[in-house]
Amino acid sequence: MVEHHELQLDPSKLDMLLALVQSNEDGQVCYQELIELMSSKRSSSFRRAIANGRRTLQREILLDETGLGLYKRFVRYVAYEILPCETDRRWYFHQNRLCPPPVFIAIVTIVQIIVFMCYGIMLNKWVLQTYQPDFMKSPLVYHPGHRAQVWRFFSYMFMHVGLEQLGFNALLQLMIGVPLEMVHGILRISLLYMAGVLAGSLTVSITDMRAPVVGGSGGVYALCSAHLANVVMNWAGMRCPYKLLRMILALVCMSSEVGRAVWLRFSPPLPSSGPQPSFMAHLSGAVVGISMGLLILRSYEESLQKQCSWWVIVFSFITFLLFAIFWNIFAYELLGVQIPPPP
Repeated sequence: MVEHHELQLDPSKLDMLLALVQSNEDGQVCYQELIELMSSKRSSSFRRAIANGRRTLQREILLDETGLGLYKRFVRYVAYEILPCETDRRWYFHQNRLCPPPVFIAIVTIVQIIVFMCYGIMLNKWVLQTYQPDFMKSPLVYHPGHRAQVWRFFSYMFMHVGLEQLGFNALLQLMIGVPLEMVHGILRISLLYMAGVLAGSLTVSITDMRAPVVGGSGGVYALCSAHLANVVMNWAGMRCPYKLLRMILALVCMSSEVGRAVWLRFSPPLPSSGPQPSFMAHLSGAVVGISMGLLILRSYEESLQKQCSWWVIVFSFITFLLFAIFWNIFAYELLGVQIPPPP
């Protein structure tokens, strides 16, 4: 039937159909499994059946395919960079479409560059822009004196300390964020990125109450830490080249950026404009990536709503959000925190 059927099955679905047959002792495929296969929706039980059936199948791996165009070679590269399972890589390779394109990370990066260029020209300063008093007057910067302006808890991601921070964040966003968005989709990756951004500003408002925040490091560290944690958790299955060297290099770069942020926060002499931006957004973004992000990346083509661990993470994040809101409303006055006057 498989050899002479009239249905147009792509190679990945044909591969999985045979795997489903192999996973069943009777050599049968149930109706629900066939529906999930044809509609490209895969439940956890469906994935387990595929994994069991794959053990008995001897097929060529994706790397062995020849005669691919430039775009298809790039898609194959992304599959091996992001996904730890050969079955998932084949599924993604044959199911990949350009619609919707991975535009979220690209748009965020372009806006960040445009905003930085505008302020660089206006301030005539390209490094350590926060030492310029007019920088803090921007309506995009999170400042504790303006915490009632809710948009600042998000908009600070478009402002950057200087060319060095912008370059680091933009490079990581494009190198890691775009492949992640291609595989996992715009909704999941934008949710992860914005959760890291929001967690960054809220954490600063709780732990470093006098400091402002600028830069997209919360979202960037959420993406990077989620990807690195996923690589470590699936070390044997990942087939990206030089993965140990690249892991060490990524950790060194991320640690160096945190060290630079710590130095900037406490380095004397402090400018007349007040405290320098906090580094806590980096750390909170990493926590979001290791918790929420790791679950998202490990749930390729699976429904998050059907997983208990997803709701535990969502409940924890909402609890933190509510606590941070009450903290910002009442704690500053109760603790008598002396915040610098808003510019």
